Amino acid sequence: MKLIDKYILRHFILNFLFGLLCFVLIFIMVDLFENLDRFIDRKLTIGMLALYYTYFIPDILKLIMPVGMLLASLFTVSRFVNYSELTAMKSAGISIYRYLLPILTFGVIITVFAVYFNGWVVPQSNRLKYKFEREVLGRNTVSGNIANIYIQDKINRIIIINNYEKATQTCSNTSIFISSKDTLTRITRKVDIVSMKWDFEKKDWKITTAYLREFKSIDNESLNIIKDVYLSSIQNIDKINLDPQILEKKQLKPEELNLSEFKEFIDNLEASGQEVSREKVDYYSIISFPFANIITIIFGVSISSNKRKGGAALHFGISLIVSFIYLGFVKISQVFGYNGDLNPMFTAWLANICFLAVSLVNFYRLNN
Repeated sequence: MKLIDKYILRHFILNFLFGLLCFVLIFIMVDLFENLDRFIDRKLTIGMLALYYTYFIPDILKLIMPVGMLLASLFTVSRFVNYSELTAMKSAGISIYRYLLPILTFGVIITVFAVYFNGWVVPQSNRLKYKFEREVLGRNTVSGNIANIYIQDKINRIIIINNYEKATQTCSNTSIFISSKDTLTRITRKVDIVSMKWDFEKKDWKITTAYLREFKSIDNESLNIIKDVYLSSIQNIDKINLDPQILEKKQLKPEELNLSEFKEFIDNLEASGQEVSREKVDYYSIISFPFANIITIIFGVSISSNKRKGGAALHFGISLIVSFIYLGFVKISQVFGYNGDLNPMFTAWLANICFLAVSLVNFYRLNN
Protein backbone atom coordinates (compact mmCIF):
# COMPACT_ATOMS: atom_id res chain seq x y z
CA MET A 1 0.00 0.00 0.00
CA LYS A 2 1.39 3.38 -1.03
CA LEU A 3 1.90 6.23 1.41
CA ILE A 4 -0.89 8.29 -0.20
CA ASP A 5 -3.34 5.38 0.27
CA LYS A 6 -2.44 5.09 3.95
CA TYR A 7 -2.88 8.84 4.38
CA ILE A 8 -6.32 8.87 2.75
CA LEU A 9 -7.47 5.75 4.60
CA ARG A 10 -6.31 7.02 7.98
CA HIS A 11 -8.42 10.16 7.67
CA PHE A 12 -11.39 8.26 6.25
CA ILE A 13 -11.43 5.53 8.91
CA LEU A 14 -11.09 8.04 11.75
CA ASN A 15 -14.01 10.05 10.35
CA PHE A 16 -16.04 6.85 9.86
CA LEU A 17 -15.50 5.76 13.47
CA PHE A 18 -16.27 9.30 14.66
CA GLY A 19 -19.54 9.26 12.72
CA LEU A 20 -20.55 5.85 14.09
CA LEU A 21 -19.77 6.94 17.64
CA CYS A 22 -21.82 10.14 17.32
CA PHE A 23 -24.88 8.43 15.86
CA VAL A 24 -24.72 5.51 18.32
CA LEU A 25 -24.63 7.97 21.22
CA ILE A 26 -27.58 9.89 19.74
CA PHE A 27 -29.65 6.69 19.41
CA ILE A 28 -28.78 5.57 22.94
CA MET A 29 -29.60 8.97 24.46
CA VAL A 30 -32.97 9.11 22.69
CA ASP A 31 -33.84 5.55 23.78
CA LEU A 32 -32.62 6.23 27.32
CA PHE A 33 -34.87 9.28 27.74
CA GLU A 34 -37.85 7.43 26.21
CA ASN A 35 -37.49 4.50 28.62
CA LEU A 36 -36.11 6.30 31.69
CA ASP A 37 -39.32 5.87 33.72
CA ARG A 38 -39.43 2.14 32.99
CA PHE A 39 -35.75 1.74 33.91
CA ILE A 40 -36.33 3.56 37.22
CA ASP A 41 -39.47 1.52 37.99
CA ARG A 42 -37.57 -1.71 37.38
CA LYS A 43 -34.62 -0.45 39.45
CA LEU A 44 -32.03 -1.20 36.79
CA THR A 45 -28.40 -0.88 37.84
CA ILE A 46 -25.68 0.70 35.70
CA GLY A 47 -24.44 -2.79 34.86
CA MET A 48 -27.88 -3.90 33.68
CA LEU A 49 -28.24 -0.76 31.56
CA ALA A 50 -24.82 -1.38 30.02
CA LEU A 51 -25.85 -4.97 29.20
CA TYR A 52 -29.11 -3.83 27.61
CA TYR A 53 -27.40 -1.30 25.37
CA THR A 54 -24.68 -3.82 24.48
CA TYR A 55 -27.47 -5.93 22.99
CA PHE A 56 -29.01 -2.84 21.34
CA ILE A 57 -25.87 -1.44 19.67
CA PRO A 58 -25.59 -4.05 16.84
CA ASP A 59 -29.09 -3.14 15.62
CA ILE A 60 -28.11 0.55 15.68
CA LEU A 61 -24.89 -0.14 13.76
CA LYS A 62 -26.86 -2.06 11.13
CA LEU A 63 -28.84 1.09 10.38
CA ILE A 64 -26.13 3.75 10.62
CA MET A 65 -23.14 2.15 8.86
CA PRO A 66 -24.09 3.72 5.48
CA VAL A 67 -24.65 7.06 7.25
CA GLY A 68 -21.18 6.78 8.78
CA MET A 69 -19.73 6.06 5.34
CA LEU A 70 -21.44 9.11 3.87
CA LEU A 71 -20.27 11.33 6.73
CA ALA A 72 -16.70 10.03 6.43
CA SER A 73 -16.70 10.70 2.68
CA LEU A 74 -17.93 14.26 3.19
CA PHE A 75 -15.47 15.02 6.00
CA THR A 76 -12.45 13.44 4.35
CA VAL A 77 -12.82 14.84 0.83
CA SER A 78 -13.91 18.29 2.09
CA ARG A 79 -10.77 18.44 4.23
CA PHE A 80 -8.60 17.64 1.22
CA VAL A 81 -10.43 20.30 -0.80
CA ASN A 82 -10.27 23.02 1.88
CA TYR A 83 -6.56 22.47 2.52
CA SER A 84 -5.83 22.28 -1.24
CA GLU A 85 -4.53 18.73 -0.79
CA LEU A 86 -6.85 17.49 -3.51
CA THR A 87 -5.45 20.11 -5.88
CA ALA A 88 -1.92 18.98 -4.99
CA MET A 89 -2.84 15.36 -5.69
CA LYS A 90 -4.29 16.29 -9.08
CA SER A 91 -1.15 18.30 -9.88
CA ALA A 92 0.91 15.23 -9.05
CA GLY A 93 -1.07 13.24 -11.62
CA ILE A 94 -3.38 11.50 -9.13
CA SER A 95 -6.89 11.37 -10.62
CA ILE A 96 -10.10 11.41 -8.61
CA TYR A 97 -10.51 7.71 -9.43
CA ARG A 98 -7.11 6.97 -7.91
CA TYR A 99 -7.71 8.71 -4.59
CA LEU A 100 -11.19 7.12 -4.46
CA LEU A 101 -9.67 3.61 -4.80
CA PRO A 102 -8.53 3.07 -1.15
CA ILE A 103 -11.83 4.47 0.16
CA LEU A 104 -13.86 2.18 -2.11
CA THR A 105 -11.70 -0.79 -1.14
CA PHE A 106 -12.45 -0.10 2.50
CA GLY A 107 -16.14 0.27 1.61
CA VAL A 108 -16.20 -3.15 -0.09
CA ILE A 109 -14.60 -4.76 2.98
CA ILE A 110 -17.17 -3.11 5.28
CA THR A 111 -19.99 -4.18 2.93
CA VAL A 112 -18.94 -7.85 3.00
CA PHE A 113 -18.62 -7.64 6.77
CA ALA A 114 -22.03 -5.93 7.04
CA VAL A 115 -23.79 -8.73 5.13
CA TYR A 116 -22.56 -11.21 7.75
CA PHE A 117 -23.08 -8.76 10.60
CA ASN A 118 -26.68 -7.89 9.60
CA GLY A 119 -27.55 -11.45 8.69
CA TRP A 120 -26.20 -13.32 11.72
CA VAL A 121 -24.82 -11.05 14.48
CA VAL A 122 -27.77 -8.62 14.63
CA PRO A 123 -30.48 -11.35 14.90
CA GLN A 124 -28.57 -13.00 17.75
CA SER A 125 -28.22 -9.70 19.60
CA ASN A 126 -31.94 -9.04 19.00
CA ARG A 127 -32.79 -12.36 20.65
CA LEU A 128 -30.74 -11.40 23.70
CA LYS A 129 -32.28 -7.92 23.72
CA TYR A 130 -35.87 -9.23 23.57
CA LYS A 131 -35.07 -11.82 26.23
CA PHE A 132 -33.74 -9.03 28.47
CA GLU A 133 -36.87 -6.96 27.80
CA ARG A 134 -39.13 -9.89 28.71
CA GLU A 135 -37.28 -11.03 31.81
CA VAL A 136 -36.07 -7.69 33.23
CA LEU A 137 -38.27 -4.96 31.79
CA GLY A 138 -41.48 -7.01 31.67
CA ARG A 139 -42.00 -6.11 28.02
CA ASN A 140 -43.38 -8.58 25.41
CA THR A 141 -43.85 -11.10 28.23
CA VAL A 142 -44.39 -14.72 27.20
CA SER A 143 -44.95 -17.76 29.38
CA GLY A 144 -43.18 -21.09 29.28
CA ASN A 145 -46.07 -22.36 27.14
CA ILE A 146 -46.90 -21.56 23.53
CA ALA A 147 -50.61 -21.53 22.70
CA ASN A 148 -52.55 -21.84 19.45
CA ILE A 149 -49.75 -22.83 17.09
CA TYR A 150 -50.77 -22.99 13.44
CA ILE A 151 -48.54 -24.83 10.96
CA GLN A 152 -49.25 -25.57 7.31
CA ASP A 153 -46.34 -27.77 6.27
CA LYS A 154 -47.98 -28.89 3.02
CA ILE A 155 -50.56 -27.30 0.78
CA ASN A 156 -53.11 -29.94 1.85
CA ARG A 157 -52.12 -30.41 5.52
CA ILE A 158 -52.70 -28.15 8.51
CA ILE A 159 -51.48 -28.77 12.07
CA ILE A 160 -53.06 -26.92 14.98
CA ILE A 161 -51.53 -27.29 18.44
CA ASN A 162 -53.66 -25.94 21.27
CA ASN A 163 -50.78 -25.79 23.76
CA TYR A 164 -47.05 -26.61 23.79
CA GLU A 165 -45.20 -26.81 27.12
CA LYS A 166 -41.53 -25.97 26.60
CA ALA A 167 -40.30 -27.40 29.91
CA THR A 168 -41.60 -30.93 29.21
CA GLN A 169 -41.69 -30.66 25.39
CA THR A 170 -45.31 -31.82 25.39
CA CYS A 171 -48.11 -30.88 22.99
CA SER A 172 -51.71 -30.96 24.21
CA ASN A 173 -54.85 -31.15 22.06
CA THR A 174 -53.23 -31.33 18.64
CA SER A 175 -55.26 -31.69 15.44
CA ILE A 176 -53.92 -32.65 12.03
CA PHE A 177 -56.20 -31.92 9.07
CA ILE A 178 -55.44 -33.55 5.71
CA SER A 179 -57.45 -32.51 2.68
CA SER A 180 -57.75 -33.84 -0.83
CA LYS A 181 -55.05 -32.53 -3.17
CA ASP A 182 -57.71 -32.09 -5.84
CA THR A 183 -60.23 -30.32 -3.60
CA LEU A 184 -58.47 -28.56 -0.73
CA THR A 185 -61.75 -27.72 1.00
CA ARG A 186 -62.64 -31.42 1.46
CA ILE A 187 -61.06 -33.01 4.55
CA THR A 188 -60.14 -36.66 3.94
CA ARG A 189 -58.40 -37.46 7.24
CA LYS A 190 -58.23 -35.89 10.67
CA VAL A 191 -56.04 -36.88 13.61
CA ASP A 192 -56.95 -35.60 17.08
CA ILE A 193 -54.07 -36.14 19.50
CA VAL A 194 -54.83 -35.72 23.19
CA SER A 195 -51.17 -35.51 24.19
CA MET A 196 -47.79 -36.20 22.63
CA LYS A 197 -44.30 -35.83 24.10
CA TRP A 198 -41.01 -35.43 22.26
CA ASP A 199 -38.68 -38.43 22.47
CA PHE A 200 -35.18 -37.02 22.19
CA GLU A 201 -33.53 -40.38 21.46
CA LYS A 202 -35.94 -41.47 18.70
CA LYS A 203 -36.42 -37.91 17.37
CA ASP A 204 -40.15 -38.52 17.25
CA TRP A 205 -43.37 -37.65 19.09
CA LYS A 206 -44.72 -40.32 21.49
CA ILE A 207 -48.51 -40.25 21.41
CA THR A 208 -50.53 -41.30 24.47
CA THR A 209 -53.97 -41.24 22.85
CA ALA A 210 -55.14 -40.19 19.40
CA TYR A 211 -58.29 -40.50 17.29
CA LEU A 212 -57.86 -41.10 13.56
CA ARG A 213 -60.88 -40.28 11.43
CA GLU A 214 -61.10 -41.02 7.70
CA PHE A 215 -63.81 -39.43 5.59
CA LYS A 216 -64.31 -41.51 2.46
CA SER A 217 -67.57 -39.74 1.66
CA ILE A 218 -70.13 -37.56 3.40
CA ASP A 219 -71.88 -40.55 4.99
CA ASN A 220 -68.88 -42.86 5.26
CA GLU A 221 -66.60 -42.12 8.24
CA SER A 222 -64.26 -44.49 10.05
CA LEU A 223 -62.78 -43.98 13.51
CA ASN A 224 -59.65 -45.62 14.96
CA ILE A 225 -58.39 -45.08 18.49
CA ILE A 226 -54.58 -45.10 18.71
CA LYS A 227 -52.60 -45.45 21.94
CA ASP A 228 -48.90 -45.41 22.84
CA VAL A 229 -47.49 -45.07 19.32
CA TYR A 230 -45.09 -42.71 17.61
CA LEU A 231 -46.41 -40.05 15.26
CA SER A 232 -44.33 -41.34 12.34
CA SER A 233 -45.90 -44.81 12.64
CA ILE A 234 -49.48 -43.68 11.94
CA GLN A 235 -50.56 -45.08 8.59
CA ASN A 236 -51.58 -42.82 5.70
CA ILE A 237 -49.83 -39.84 7.29
CA ASP A 238 -46.83 -38.54 5.37
CA LYS A 239 -43.74 -37.59 7.37
CA ILE A 240 -44.28 -34.43 9.40
CA ASN A 241 -41.26 -32.17 9.83
CA LEU A 242 -42.02 -31.01 13.35
CA ASP A 243 -39.77 -30.82 16.41
CA PRO A 244 -39.47 -28.66 19.56
CA GLN A 245 -36.99 -26.33 17.88
CA ILE A 246 -39.48 -25.52 15.12
CA LEU A 247 -42.24 -24.93 17.67
CA GLU A 248 -40.08 -22.65 19.81
CA LYS A 249 -39.12 -20.61 16.75
CA LYS A 250 -42.81 -19.75 16.45
CA GLN A 251 -42.19 -17.32 19.30
CA LEU A 252 -39.36 -15.57 17.48
CA LYS A 253 -39.89 -12.34 15.59
CA PRO A 254 -38.52 -12.10 12.01
CA GLU A 255 -35.73 -9.79 13.21
CA GLU A 256 -34.54 -12.58 15.54
CA LEU A 257 -34.00 -15.03 12.66
CA ASN A 258 -30.60 -15.17 10.97
CA LEU A 259 -30.40 -15.38 7.19
CA SER A 260 -30.34 -19.20 7.11
CA GLU A 261 -33.30 -19.49 9.48
CA PHE A 262 -35.20 -16.78 7.61
CA LYS A 263 -34.67 -18.59 4.29
CA GLU A 264 -35.88 -21.86 5.82
CA PHE A 265 -38.89 -20.04 7.27
CA ILE A 266 -39.78 -18.63 3.83
CA ASP A 267 -39.32 -22.02 2.14
CA ASN A 268 -41.69 -23.64 4.64
CA LEU A 269 -44.33 -20.97 4.07
CA GLU A 270 -43.94 -21.27 0.30
CA ALA A 271 -44.17 -25.08 0.42
CA SER A 272 -47.46 -24.76 2.29
CA GLY A 273 -48.88 -22.52 -0.45
CA GLN A 274 -48.87 -19.29 1.56
CA GLU A 275 -48.10 -15.79 0.22
CA VAL A 276 -44.47 -14.87 0.97
CA SER A 277 -43.95 -11.56 -0.86
CA ARG A 278 -43.47 -9.61 2.37
CA GLU A 279 -41.02 -12.13 3.83
CA LYS A 280 -39.00 -12.27 0.60
CA VAL A 281 -38.71 -8.48 0.45
CA ASP A 282 -37.42 -8.43 4.03
CA TYR A 283 -35.00 -11.28 3.32
CA TYR A 284 -33.49 -9.67 0.22
CA SER A 285 -33.35 -6.30 2.01
CA ILE A 286 -31.02 -7.78 4.64
CA ILE A 287 -28.61 -8.62 1.80
CA SER A 288 -29.05 -5.44 -0.25
CA PHE A 289 -28.91 -2.83 2.52
CA PRO A 290 -25.16 -3.27 3.29
CA PHE A 291 -24.34 -2.31 -0.32
CA ALA A 292 -25.54 1.20 0.53
CA ASN A 293 -22.10 1.57 2.16
CA ILE A 294 -20.44 1.63 -1.27
CA ILE A 295 -23.10 3.86 -2.82
CA THR A 296 -22.88 6.49 -0.06
CA ILE A 297 -19.10 6.68 -0.55
CA ILE A 298 -19.50 7.49 -4.25
CA PHE A 299 -22.30 9.94 -3.47
CA GLY A 300 -20.32 11.65 -0.70
CA VAL A 301 -17.19 12.05 -2.80
CA SER A 302 -19.16 13.40 -5.76
CA ILE A 303 -20.84 16.20 -3.78
CA SER A 304 -17.87 17.21 -1.61
CA SER A 305 -15.12 17.43 -4.24
CA ASN A 306 -15.93 21.07 -4.95
CA LYS A 307 -15.06 23.71 -2.38
CA ARG A 308 -18.07 25.15 -0.54
CA LYS A 309 -18.78 27.02 2.65
CA GLY A 310 -19.87 25.16 5.76
CA GLY A 311 -18.20 22.86 8.25
CA ALA A 312 -19.15 19.87 10.37
CA ALA A 313 -22.74 21.05 10.87
CA LEU A 314 -23.31 21.17 7.10
CA HIS A 315 -21.89 17.68 6.65
CA PHE A 316 -24.04 16.30 9.46
CA GLY A 317 -27.07 17.96 7.90
CA ILE A 318 -26.35 16.57 4.43
CA SER A 319 -25.81 13.09 5.90
CA LEU A 320 -29.12 13.16 7.75
CA ILE A 321 -31.10 14.53 4.79
CA VAL A 322 -29.68 12.00 2.33
CA SER A 323 -30.20 9.18 4.83
CA PHE A 324 -33.84 10.13 5.41
CA ILE A 325 -34.46 10.34 1.65
CA TYR A 326 -32.83 6.94 1.11
CA LEU A 327 -34.71 5.24 3.96
CA GLY A 328 -37.96 6.87 2.84
CA PHE A 329 -37.38 5.55 -0.69
CA VAL A 330 -36.72 2.08 0.76
CA LYS A 331 -39.97 2.14 2.78
CA ILE A 332 -42.06 3.34 -0.17
CA SER A 333 -40.65 0.69 -2.53
CA GLN A 334 -41.23 -1.98 0.14
CA VAL A 335 -44.95 -1.18 0.16
CA PHE A 336 -45.16 -2.12 -3.53
CA GLY A 337 -43.12 -5.27 -2.86
CA TYR A 338 -45.28 -6.30 0.10
CA ASN A 339 -48.41 -5.93 -2.05
CA GLY A 340 -46.88 -8.09 -4.78
CA ASP A 341 -46.81 -5.24 -7.32
CA LEU A 342 -43.01 -5.51 -7.67
CA ASN A 343 -40.68 -8.48 -7.71
CA PRO A 344 -39.35 -8.95 -4.11
CA MET A 345 -35.67 -9.02 -5.16
CA PHE A 346 -36.08 -5.97 -7.42
CA THR A 347 -37.90 -4.15 -4.61
CA ALA A 348 -35.03 -4.77 -2.19
CA TRP A 349 -32.44 -3.44 -4.65
CA LEU A 350 -34.50 -0.57 -6.14
CA ALA A 351 -33.30 2.14 -3.73
CA ASN A 352 -29.67 1.10 -4.23
CA ILE A 353 -30.05 1.13 -8.02
CA CYS A 354 -31.62 4.61 -8.05
CA PHE A 355 -29.13 6.17 -5.63
CA LEU A 356 -26.20 4.53 -7.42
CA ALA A 357 -27.42 6.04 -10.70
CA VAL A 358 -27.64 9.52 -9.11
CA SER A 359 -24.19 9.09 -7.55
CA LEU A 360 -22.60 8.03 -10.84
CA VAL A 361 -24.21 10.95 -12.70
CA ASN A 362 -22.82 13.38 -10.10
CA PHE A 363 -19.44 11.70 -10.32
CA TYR A 364 -19.45 11.92 -14.13
CA ARG A 365 -20.37 15.63 -14.04
CA LEU A 366 -17.52 16.21 -11.58
CA ASN A 367 -14.98 14.94 -14.08
CA ASN A 368 -16.36 16.71 -17.14
